[in-house]
Amino acid sequence: MTKSEAKTRIAKLREEIRYHREQYHVYDKETISEAALDALKHELYTLEQEYPDLITSDSPTQRVGGEPLEGFKKIEHREPMLSMEDVFTFEELKKWYKRLQDRSDVEDLELFCMLKLDGLALSLEYKEGVLETAATRGNGRVGEDVTHNARTIDAIPLRIDTVRLASNKSSFTVRGEVYFPVKAFTKMNKKNEKAGGQIFANPRNAAAGSIRQLDPSIAASRPLDYLAWDIVTNHGQTTHKEDWELTKSLGFKVNKEFLVTNSLDEVHTFWKEIQKKRDSLNYWIDGIVIRVNDNVIYKDMGVVGKTPRALVAWKFPAEESVSIIEDIEWFVGRTGALTPVAKLQPTSLAGTTVTHASLHNIDEIERLDVRIGDTVVIYKAGDIIPKVKEALVHLRSKKANKLPIPTSCPICESNVIRREGEVALYCSNPNCFAKERERLIHAVRAFEIDGFGPQTADLLLNNKIVQYPPDLFGITVDDIIGLERFAEKSAKKLVDEIQSKKTIPLDRFLVALGIRHVGEETARLISSKFKTLNGFLSATQEALASVEGIGDVVAQSIIEYVNDDHHQQLIQDYLERGITIESSASALGDRLSGNSFVLTGTLPTLSRSDAESLIRQQGGFISSSVSKNTSYLLVGDNPGSKFSKAQNLGIPTLTEEDFLRMIGSK
Repeated sequence: MTKSEAKTRIAKLREEIRYHREQYHVYDKETISEAALDALKHELYTLEQEYPDLITSDSPTQRVGGEPLEGFKKIEHREPMLSMEDVFTFEELKKWYKRLQDRSDVEDLELFCMLKLDGLALSLEYKEGVLETAATRGNGRVGEDVTHNARTIDAIPLRIDTVRLASNKSSFTVRGEVYFPVKAFTKMNKKNEKAGGQIFANPRNAAAGSIRQLDPSIAASRPLDYLAWDIVTNHGQTTHKEDWELTKSLGFKVNKEFLVTNSLDEVHTFWKEIQKKRDSLNYWIDGIVIRVNDNVIYKDMGVVGKTPRALVAWKFPAEESVSIIEDIEWFVGRTGALTPVAKLQPTSLAGTTVTHASLHNIDEIERLDVRIGDTVVIYKAGDIIPKVKEALVHLRSKKANKLPIPTSCPICESNVIRREGEVALYCSNPNCFAKERERLIHAVRAFEIDGFGPQTADLLLNNKIVQYPPDLFGITVDDIIGLERFAEKSAKKLVDEIQSKKTIPLDRFLVALGIRHVGEETARLISSKFKTLNGFLSATQEALASVEGIGDVVAQSIIEYVNDDHHQQLIQDYLERGITIESSASALGDRLSGNSFVLTGTLPTLSRSDAESLIRQQGGFISSSVSKNTSYLLVGDNPGSKFSKAQNLGIPTLTEEDFLRMIGSK
């Protein structure tokens, strides 16, 4: 990137960050996720470090937070409440440490590591041992006076023992984090839901919203907590660990999770261990904070803008991030559907380096108005491929191009068609290699064959060892030994694994067939109703459509599949290869066979997933909505509109006790 291009990019990033920060801090509106905003800030900071003469005093990297809210008194901080730079990788942390070594001429710097709480920062001022003021961060120099709310938090001492202070006993300033304990937060939300009160999105917002109230009775009614993490005033302590110990001795709660070390490898281990513990903690965290332990060295390192040099936050992997689309490619699935995938500039997301993200289909591209060259927010849920969430159009360059709609298959170059009433584009060639590859991989997953990935599929297809899924179960060691990556031991291991999966439940077999519109849940409904493969193959369209959760479109798709000669041969070939298909007889019995259940409300002892599992095990099936075909409504506390609809339709209702008695568990 040239300096001119960097200048343009920096200007756009500043404007985008200012907009989102103002919406969040001034108007309490979250217009972009914190993870995505962090990524934008990190990009801006990196560019400014590369071109320091482009740094201006009004850059978002040179300020902290937004302006204080109107309605509160303003308090000027004794010392500015500074922000800290984020790092996202171990390599970035090592570069930060190397800069400190070079600047201090100290080879072996001792570091203090602590958890980065995700709450509301609060600065407490004590005069003559008595709490005088409590202030939020505000804009870093001036915060909001929330003393009336801080006094309601039991974890904040109203008086401290100044005898423990070695000097300057008249003044003491401590900083820390107000947070809402997760268990208490969950309990409050459940209570409010029952009473029809306010439901909070997360503990962080609940903590901030409680403190930023003019009425102290609101904060007093909520079990907020406070963890101290710094002392601003000097009382003889020489290290941050001594700050920690002094704070604790004065009656403040400090986090038990911390580390003092001069080894970056130990910091890395600590970061990984805390990340593993993250979900079990009773408070939200989003990383660890690392600072030079020696207070003199820490102060001598100075400040760059609003960021202390000797302090950094190593954030946990984000579930959202920001990147730039370099190109949009098309992939062909087992049904022949073409899926657009964005090729991205590499970015870190949820602990991995991401280079691609799904765009779903043409309609989604048009809805998002995504173009090649756009800056986009990407997100990840679980282990699935990341998706594009939105395009940051204010950052769009003049070179950004709209996506051309393909007219031919990117694999076999056959014509692309668009079926009536559907969004997807399809390859018109029934023998397209990409289709066969994806069908094979789809079947492997349904049969749960381990150690068989896309590379193995390509190898077997390219060498004509398999042509379609049933061929898998005829593979011998001699067929694959000598192929790339397959010596005698690995060849035998794969063949043994395939042969061990020749028995499969009916619902998994239906998934393996790759019937259009039939996923795992639909396959469970079918197997529960028709029990055996013969029962399924002989079912009429009317019988299929009568199963709640299937309907006419899916029923027609199934009938078309079953009546196709190629598919009949596919099923026959599976059977001739020795595949055994288990009927859907459940492990616990068949007491609920043919009955559909809808659940509403909170059950006394069973979770929703446990109740659904018991219903399926007994041959019943689940529906999300009440209709005349519903057999029973399972009702818990605080039922919704489904309860009224069931009563109007005369659908029998069951309590948890009734249900457990029905399946023989009582």
